[in-house]
Amino acid sequence: MNRKIVDNSIFNREGKSKELALIGLMTSLLCILGPLSVPIPFSPVPISLTNLGIYFALYALGMKRGCISYLIYLLMGFIGVPVFSAFTGGPARLLGPTGGYLIGFILMALLSGFCIDKRPSHPLTCFLGMAAGTLVCYLFGTVWLAEQAQLSFSGALAAGVIPFLPGDLVKILIAMAAGPVIRRRLQSAGLF
Repeated sequence: MNRKIVDNSIFNREGKSKELALIGLMTSLLCILGPLSVPIPFSPVPISLTNLGIYFALYALGMKRGCISYLIYLLMGFIGVPVFSAFTGGPARLLGPTGGYLIGFILMALLSGFCIDKRPSHPLTCFLGMAAGTLVCYLFGTVWLAEQAQLSFSGALAAGVIPFLPGDLVKILIAMAAGPVIRRRLQSAGLF
């Protein structure tokens, strides 16, 4: 009887270790993709690959662990590790004009992750979930940008959303193509 208890506790530790390793791996992916950005001359918001990294984390880890992965990334950037766009970090970056999008990614991860978890092999559900999550992030970030940069809502929309629509659609399509493959591979390896 004692042997069974010991075996279960070892299994639980191994499962937790795998879970933590996957969260760390996806946080690392965010730290690699997040700083890669292209500045746009007419906008304080650069084109970034952060949301693509979040989509991959949601497919690989699910909503809860994917959100944890992003929150770790956000905390790292907040304390000054240069993981935000253009290799920047610190509280000023998070609380500045583009900080609303960084915080809005939390809401995006929750909504998108919920939809991906509900029906991971159903492309329409995943697409609508990622699109809705992105729209919520856009809304949060646009209100924040308008307040911080003293722009009208339409001005903030023109600077922080409209130029990004085509690229974000492409990122969603890439995530839809690669995400299910990532999830299946992790499941077949017993990691998900």
